[in-house]
Amino acid sequence: MSRHTKKRIFNIIIMLFTGICAILFLMPTVLTIANSFMTSNEITANYGAMIGNMTDSKKVFISENVNLKFIPDKVTLDQYSSVLLKSPDYLIKFWNSVILTVPITVFQILLAILTAYGFSRYPNKFKSIIFFAYLILMIMPYQVTLVPNFLVADFIKDNVGAMFASEPEKMPKFISNMRWAVILPGIFSPFSIFLLTKVMKRIPISYVEAAKLDGANELQILTKIHMPLCKGAIVSIAMLVFIDYWNMVEQPLVLMKDTDLHPLSVFLSQINTGDIGLAFAVGTVYMVPTILMFLYGEDYLVEGITYSGGIKG
Repeated sequence: MSRHTKKRIFNIIIMLFTGICAILFLMPTVLTIANSFMTSNEITANYGAMIGNMTDSKKVFISENVNLKFIPDKVTLDQYSSVLLKSPDYLIKFWNSVILTVPITVFQILLAILTAYGFSRYPNKFKSIIFFAYLILMIMPYQVTLVPNFLVADFIKDNVGAMFASEPEKMPKFISNMRWAVILPGIFSPFSIFLLTKVMKRIPISYVEAAKLDGANELQILTKIHMPLCKGAIVSIAMLVFIDYWNMVEQPLVLMKDTDLHPLSVFLSQINTGDIGLAFAVGTVYMVPTILMFLYGEDYLVEGITYSGGIKG
């Protein structure tokens, strides 16, 4: 067997392996979308082995085995009608997710751009110590800082509330609803700063020196050189941050006492098992923003992973 034939067989094996992994990875998403168009009776029949103990088996057939179906016997939009029209709770939770996630993503990226530029320009020992502290915070699990964040947020709310004890209606709404307790720690997360600093440090200093010779100031160097060269990395980091906080559960549960303000990620786990069809529809709606973001930023994501600023290899 020639070397060329061996290489071809190896490539075919790798392609088959990656294809199988891709199918297994996509199967839960495809199942969720397909089941969202099924009737409640069909879903109960397919997953009766899992939810039969919470369903009236006298009225609905309960199978002993789980039946994974990708094509509905009867396509229905009743689940989406309930989610989008009949039950406003789901849309309210969806917009709660947007209100929490979008400010965190936008302001974290803006802060990361400015901070990373400062770290990458004029490096010194003091900046290295601060950057090392950022690295320690990034490695530390979020659950470690969750309790201190809760204590600080509760302390601030109690003290601000005491100031408006005589006139509680004048208390700022952003303090009383505790959304800021989730948004502010998210904005100052070190994740984006660490990654973007590493990317900006790879930009050749000759680009900066040439711009300074042409009379460019620091703001122009940032906006005309660093940001365009780091565009792929910035979009990639923004996508990762958005997906991370779109799926957050611990932060709202611990930091937000008002359940009406909880995002859809928390509410998904609270849907009654008897409404399993509704859960599939809500899950599909919940996936739409992340899927659209991935489809739009796929090229930027690949570029951000394979190309780390400066000159392409």
